[in-house]
Amino acid sequence: MIDLWQEIYGTIRRNKLRTFLTGFAVAWGIFMLIVLLGAGNGIIHAFEESSGERALNSVRVWGGWTTKPYDGLKEGRSISLDNRDLEDTEAYFTDRVEEAGATLYQSSMDISYGAEYVNLSLNGVHPNYPEVEPVKVVEGRFVNQTDIRERRKSIILHRKSADVLFGKTHTDPLGKFVNAGGVAYQVVGIYDDEGSSEPSSAFIPFSTLQTIYNKGNDLNSIIFTTKGLTTEESNEQFEADYRRVIGANHRFDPTDDGAIWLWNRFTSYLQAMAAMGILRTAIWVIGIFTLLSGIVGVSNIMLITVRERTHEFGIRKALGAKPRSILWLIIVESVVITTVFGYIGMVAGIGATEWMDAAFGSQTVDNGMFEAKMFSNPTVDISIAIQATITLIVAGTLAGLFPARKATKIRPIEALRAD
Repeated sequence: MIDLWQEIYGTIRRNKLRTFLTGFAVAWGIFMLIVLLGAGNGIIHAFEESSGERALNSVRVWGGWTTKPYDGLKEGRSISLDNRDLEDTEAYFTDRVEEAGATLYQSSMDISYGAEYVNLSLNGVHPNYPEVEPVKVVEGRFVNQTDIRERRKSIILHRKSADVLFGKTHTDPLGKFVNAGGVAYQVVGIYDDEGSSEPSSAFIPFSTLQTIYNKGNDLNSIIFTTKGLTTEESNEQFEADYRRVIGANHRFDPTDDGAIWLWNRFTSYLQAMAAMGILRTAIWVIGIFTLLSGIVGVSNIMLITVRERTHEFGIRKALGAKPRSILWLIIVESVVITTVFGYIGMVAGIGATEWMDAAFGSQTVDNGMFEAKMFSNPTVDISIAIQATITLIVAGTLAGLFPARKATKIRPIEALRAD
């Protein structure tokens, strides 16, 4: 057995370039497969994390502009949502809407405590807001129904805003009063958000903002969660029914998609998952073809190797070597080369995915409503890398086995005459 390893080592030393080319084909195939799968998994994992932060059965509605004439009115009218739309959302869709709320904004407010202040926007919201958006209360509480009903001057600050206002004095913000444009608000909660594009916003009860800042019945958006809508078709039917109800309030064509904008996260999720499925398939196809190119490279080099060593095989047979020992030499040499370089390619591929995670894992994209990670955890199942390496080992072995068997069947005198 020691003689076999010494012989393999000697053969590799005498044929450094051939060994390198064989190993490079193996390592490159494994490396590219892992990198491609890792990149695809990083995108898919980031999407899944972003989706997991928000309720998938949520819908958000904004006013828009009509694009069709209707009931004697021209197109191009601005549609502004109001309290009546919120009430009808709950009244007409009791079997399909779990809880409805609304949002309203007051921008550029100076909020102060003592000598410290921050400039941010006030967001009037309902208690269901954290169910729809990635807002996590880390201290205290969020807006509740009592706040809405009694129009309390309660405020929930972002963690960073609280640090600016209370950090220098090491004061516990809960229960303290802050000044916002001459109005005193009591801090009842501290929140944090993952991926929000407005980390310095503060939340107050929707009814409080609507009353204090003279917003009338207007609102910026309606948000609610649905129930019993488990398919894309049922969600599309609900959206059509919803447009019909809101269209009756504002006299626009129910088929006018521009009059109000609906963002249904469930249908968006289903469409995105379909796209992710296509992406995953495309990456696998590219990865498999890359692996096939490595197999072809290994096979070609092994064929050339056996052909070059036909003369050597003739000498071995003339000295009494059995055909089985020659075949075993080819097989072991092929397995050693492909295993070693396959491992190198696997380690390099895993290192590349770790680099991708470090370089791009913290990058986000802002779509105007929230920020989301674009790349996360580009891991590849180790079994896939091992299976790919074994595939290349088998391919290289078979590529060398068949011509080697043919070469061992040649009579020694004919093998010695071979070029």
